[in-house]
Amino acid sequence: MFTDEYFMREALKQAQMAHEAGEVPVGAVVVWGDKIIARGHNQTEQLNDSTAHAEMIALTSAFNTLGSKYLPEGILYVTVEPCLMCSGAMYWSKIGRVVYGAADVKNGYHKTTGEHWPFHPKTLLTQGILADECAELMRSFFAARR
Repeated sequence: MFTDEYFMREALKQAQMAHEAGEVPVGAVVVWGDKIIARGHNQTEQLNDSTAHAEMIALTSAFNTLGSKYLPEGILYVTVEPCLMCSGAMYWSKIGRVVYGAADVKNGYHKTTGEHWPFHPKTLLTQGILADECAELMRSFFAARR
């Protein structure tokens, strides 16, 4: 059965790919119906592009797959709380739902917005899916770098 945990595990696979490439391990997938239509992981180092976040790559791929600039029936699963830039992209995409794993107190949208809603008014939000696994991947990545 396709559950939030199932799709978050798919996002975690993307995060692991980023980790193995020496990127901050964040992964994302976009789901339409019960099908993954786009995947992404951080590629800021590889592309020398500070905007190459997992969410941005997954959103762009989803737009291209559907031939649309809006994703009102889409669900974006991401392993870590989106930053303000990615939240803005999700706002403009009119994504139907955002699901994230671990909170990010240093770079997540809450740091800038507080409790203000950064997503489209119709977007639903689910937090904390496989949060421990998502956070552990980040912890292990940064521990290895110290």
